[in-house]
Amino acid sequence: MRVDYGTDTDLDVGRLRSGWLPVAQEWLTEAIEADIPEPNALVLATVDAAGHPSTRTVLCKGLDVDGVVFYTNYDSDKGRQLTHTPYASVTFPWIGIGRQLTIRGAVERVSAEDTAEYFASRPRGSQLGAWASQQSRPVGSRAELEQALEDVDRKFDGQVVPVPPHWGGFRVLPDTVEFWQGRTNRLHNRIRFTVATSVVERLQP
Repeated sequence: MRVDYGTDTDLDVGRLRSGWLPVAQEWLTEAIEADIPEPNALVLATVDAAGHPSTRTVLCKGLDVDGVVFYTNYDSDKGRQLTHTPYASVTFPWIGIGRQLTIRGAVERVSAEDTAEYFASRPRGSQLGAWASQQSRPVGSRAELEQALEDVDRKFDGQVVPVPPHWGGFRVLPDTVEFWQGRTNRLHNRIRFTVATSVVERLQP
């Protein structure tokens, strides 16, 4: 099951002297060009009220100097956990090209205007699903869930689907950004950029 890495060019600390974002965007572009499934998928880590960790996969819908944006149901487990403890870690697991990008930092909600703009761009089925699903809550059966979608579809028949009041975006504001690049003999490249100080450090793998 072991996989050897190291076919691409080494990432050097000098590449990050002018900031983390250009390299992050370049890596995302290269993941897309490599046809990696769901290249914008993120593993999101939060903690619950007891301090117990929880992870799940979400989709990145924005990557810029202000951080990473994703959208969800605010009443879901992750939504409630981020409201209680507004700090998170997200990782792009680009395993197919031997790379990972991890961003850690405080979390804030995106504006209602940004949420509305993104929601309007979603397929109608996804818009209806945001209304139908009480995310993270138990449901009796698949049929019950599908019935909820049918009910919502009838409710908004012929209408523009509005943004649900319990739905919107979160932004992870980067404190640290770590680039991981697989290398032979498990001597992987790990380079961490600290945003507040612009300090760039090579870490032992």
